[in-house]
Amino acid sequence: MADKKPIIVPWDFTHTTRNALLHALKLTDNTPIILLNIVKKEKEVDDAKVELEKAKKEIVETYNVTVETEVRVGSIFSTITDYANEVDALLVMMGTHGIKGMQKLTGSWALKVISNSSVPFIVVQGEPKTDEYSSIVLPIDYRPENKQKLRWVHYLADNFKSKVHILEPNASDSLITQKIKNNLLFAKKYFEGKKIDYEITKSMAKGSFAKQTLDFARYIDADIIAIVITKDLTINDYVFGADEQQIIANELEIPVLCINPRSDLTKSLPFLGGF
Repeated sequence: MADKKPIIVPWDFTHTTRNALLHALKLTDNTPIILLNIVKKEKEVDDAKVELEKAKKEIVETYNVTVETEVRVGSIFSTITDYANEVDALLVMMGTHGIKGMQKLTGSWALKVISNSSVPFIVVQGEPKTDEYSSIVLPIDYRPENKQKLRWVHYLADNFKSKVHILEPNASDSLITQKIKNNLLFAKKYFEGKKIDYEITKSMAKGSFAKQTLDFARYIDADIIAIVITKDLTINDYVFGADEQQIIANELEIPVLCINPRSDLTKSLPFLGGF
């Protein structure tokens, strides 16, 4: 394994996973990419390895990048996360089919894959529209976990010289409003300390914050949206649709950076150190 943390691309030989690869290539900078194929039975492993090596050969010849492959027996709902943790991955770049599709990786099932991971995911649907993530939408609400998105947004913004568009929700409750203001102040100080270009916009739209976020992302033609996953999602969230699901499966096909809250980062939040 190379010294740099790898990017994992779950690979099922579909066009959607190839789109995920194209997004991963934007972040490589000599970072190794691992194509991870998951099969249900041990007897399927050998055939999968042959096909994966063919894909690797084509990718290396076409893009001149470092690619490794791995085949695991298991379930997409646990094996992707387990393997990403095992190799200490930088992130997982995963393709999904939006609100409908195949291989159970629709918006709700993609959320189920992501929600148990300590490694960030970027979920994509279509091909990259540009070579950069120059416009990042960062919705910030009242939850303290929002702070954990900042270092990853900094990582993207620093790599692509992006502008961060912080979206403040349209809220009326005074207690919630104060918590939002505290998070915004924290983000402002953090980005100014890192010399990241940012702008705060208060949403005037109605509806859920997910809808407000997507309307805003459409308005500014965003390249990526950064969200934090709600802690302790229930089965109802997967079936009926949490806000995160609406954003992940957005019809605009905007990539979504998904961060799961980590309790082990709480003490270091004021400093938001390295990865």
